[in-house]
Amino acid sequence: MIIRPFRALRPEPSVAAAVASVPYDVVSRDEAWALGEESSLSFLHVTRAEIGFDRALDPHDPAVYEAARINLDRLRREAPLVVESEPALYVYRLRDKDHEQTGLAGCFSLDEYDRGVIKKHERTRPDKEDDRTNHILATGAQTGIVFLTYRGFSVVDGLTRGISQTEPLYDFEAADGVRHTVWRASISETASLVDSFVGVQSLYIADGHHRAASAARARQTFGNVSGKGQDSFLAVAFPDHQTRILPYNRTVSTLGGSTLGQFLASVGTRVPMTKTTEAVSDKGVVGMYIDGQWYQLALTSDSSLVPQDPVSALDVSLLQDRILEPVLSVVDIRTDSRVQFVGGVRGSGELERLVDSGQAAVAFALGSVTVTELLTIADAGKIMPPKSTWFEPKLRDGLLTHLI
Repeated sequence: MIIRPFRALRPEPSVAAAVASVPYDVVSRDEAWALGEESSLSFLHVTRAEIGFDRALDPHDPAVYEAARINLDRLRREAPLVVESEPALYVYRLRDKDHEQTGLAGCFSLDEYDRGVIKKHERTRPDKEDDRTNHILATGAQTGIVFLTYRGFSVVDGLTRGISQTEPLYDFEAADGVRHTVWRASISETASLVDSFVGVQSLYIADGHHRAASAARARQTFGNVSGKGQDSFLAVAFPDHQTRILPYNRTVSTLGGSTLGQFLASVGTRVPMTKTTEAVSDKGVVGMYIDGQWYQLALTSDSSLVPQDPVSALDVSLLQDRILEPVLSVVDIRTDSRVQFVGGVRGSGELERLVDSGQAAVAFALGSVTVTELLTIADAGKIMPPKSTWFEPKLRDGLLTHLI
């Protein structure tokens, strides 16, 4: 596989923690506004530039993308942000309590992405592609980092491990308790990493399908201008054995016209259901919270009914096929406005809060998709249901930006 060093636009170390922001797509509009108000240096002023406008403005208005460009220029002056004098690769470590993962940051080939050598596991939405494509074109920069994974390769992993023993460029703990540490590889280390990375057989997009797709679309607009960097996309690649996937839970706002009793009876005729005192979820087992009570749903109690297809056998697929569609009439989970997706990092307490507050009628806590399942599905050229995986911890925007 190809990895390319690049001249990163990055904050001075003294302001790295203030500039670094959560990814643009993991916070609601209200949450983005609140975070942006905390600091004028937050990179959310670039990635979510609508926070500088009246809330009635469409976040996809051309004025928002122009504001993103202006805000990026402002941060370059005021933070300040600097451009590296020489192209380099970076080692990026995430540490969250007892979990740690160390990856390699650089630019990855859009030709390999277009050929499918960099593999996907989910579909992208045209409107979300439009948004980030317009953002790239307006700012002349890839500001969002794609999260890649690969089957661990000892040579590359050893090199990144060695670099991570040296003095870091950045090292800070974010407000959510995740520690972000970044090292810049030397010229010789970068050369060794580029040479060694050829031995990696495949890359897989874990998180950031829309960022990668938008980079590919932006390249078509930029055209083939040699040396301008538009033939690559910014990403960090982590070995598979370090990558952590959390569940992506679901809530539904109504019971589709059924009473509580009718709904529970209908669920009980389709899968074994047991009352529990807390959320219980595991492979083949889903927790359901309704009317102040947790239930355990055994989706795979009859092994003969478990599909052989790796996508159909996922818990998110089984829940859709056995409960959401037949009982709640959720035919298309992408478009049904009653469905809300809740990242596993928020815990079962968030599901209880949504139901107890009346924002949802019922909540489902799922087990996590495994990295092995993800790689198997991507290798087969198949697509997971929407919102099947939540990768945690998240990379921060603003620490490394790829200028086009």
